[in-house]
Amino acid sequence: MRILKSLVLYTALAVSANAAAADMSGLEALREGDMKKLNFVATPETVPDAAFLKDDGTEGRLSDYSGQYVVLNFWATWCAPCRHEMPSLSALQTRYGGAGLAVVTLATGRNAPSAIDRFLDEISVTNLPRHRDPKQALARQMGVMGLPITVLIDPEGREIARLTGDADWASPEAITLFDALLKGS
Repeated sequence: MRILKSLVLYTALAVSANAAAADMSGLEALREGDMKKLNFVATPETVPDAAFLKDDGTEGRLSDYSGQYVVLNFWATWCAPCRHEMPSLSALQTRYGGAGLAVVTLATGRNAPSAIDRFLDEISVTNLPRHRDPKQALARQMGVMGLPITVLIDPEGREIARLTGDADWASPEAITLFDALLKGS
């Protein structure tokens, strides 16, 4: 009986792993335009849960977003590609925020709150969080080398894809990809 239970459990795990891999391969096939730079990971791994500072100065963690997809963007006020990319992340949040997806922006390194406010005000972005990772604890744990870096996290808190550099997150290609991602969840 014990062997039978183990066999059933193993089969269920294998089927779900294959289904997840199939879902990712379907999404990979949708990568066009800037989304071609989005690299899906072979084996999703749980992201670190290092603390960061939320807009209001309290502590936040990625686990606060459990149960939804997260588009985690590491950026800085001095980063020109970040300035170019941020409005499209804002549009992505407007389109999908609250529908099982959250765009989480995290200014990493030395970014004074006043500089963050000025940066986002200058580009008319009002709907993204002004979170900070001043000591780069989360950025280091996630292997962020350079900016911007955007990490796609699944509802179980695992990294499923990463994009290095800026991208148009509001492009038709990105919309097609996120529609398919959210439809499959």
